[in-house]
Amino acid sequence: MFTVCALYHFTRFEDPAALREGLLDLCLSEGITGSLLLAKEGINGTVAGPTPAAIDRLVAHIRTLPGCADFEYKLSTAQDQPFLRMKVRLKKEIVTMGQPDVDPKARVGHYCTPEEWNELISSDDVAVIDTRNDYEVQIGTFKDAIDPQTKTFREFPQWWEENKDRFHNKRIAMFCTGGIRCEKSTNYLLGQGIDEVYHLKGGILKYLEEVPEEKSLWEGDCFVFDQRVSIGHGLAEGPHELCHACRRPILPEDKKRPEYEEGVSCHQCFHETDEDRKERFRERQKQITLARARGERHIGG
Repeated sequence: MFTVCALYHFTRFEDPAALREGLLDLCLSEGITGSLLLAKEGINGTVAGPTPAAIDRLVAHIRTLPGCADFEYKLSTAQDQPFLRMKVRLKKEIVTMGQPDVDPKARVGHYCTPEEWNELISSDDVAVIDTRNDYEVQIGTFKDAIDPQTKTFREFPQWWEENKDRFHNKRIAMFCTGGIRCEKSTNYLLGQGIDEVYHLKGGILKYLEEVPEEKSLWEGDCFVFDQRVSIGHGLAEGPHELCHACRRPILPEDKKRPEYEEGVSCHQCFHETDEDRKERFRERQKQITLARARGERHIGG
């Protein structure tokens, strides 16, 4: 059983590059895999450790970084190793919105705990907006939530500009997987003159962890960016797998459809690639299959 840790924290790192080696060395020595992003605005990532103690040591290290003494994180578990390797990357943003004036350290919307969320989003004067990507929303979201149908978070400001008149005289409630995208989206809306903006503290993960299924307004599963693919109430692993051609979630029954070919296509991407590209995918899948037969793990698997 692996311990999975999802984390983010907005703070000011004057020299993110100077922090990279210490984080990477510790993770490698502890057998931790996953991805951490460092930028001048803070840290973000999801990692998995072979033991809870390994994650505890990483958390202790991060708490020594500038401004991170009180950073929060969320723990869950995975039966199998969720990540292939460990990466610590330097980025311009720890979650890319492409809005240089957005600064969650200055102000964000009103935090709403999982216990308060149901009452808020059930109010007639509240518009509930899912800030995640379209393929995430596809497998689960909150009852009656608005799907902007964005392919990346960078598209959210344009979507808001084109749709803002729909929300006249409405309070805005937004949510995402762990909370990080809402830190930026609520700051953005405040900058656009929207005063009553709320977001789900701890994101969907915290809600699914704390709210009993019988009281939940969540419908479906929650997409996660690791080998588990999706999780449900109680943070239990969901039924979804990934199409390794397009990286979209699929269900076991989707693999019975005629468009599905392992590593090559699914019903969502079959018409998005030509035969030359499918042939390249077939060759990659052949190498993955050969690696499995040798008891090895192919880097593209």
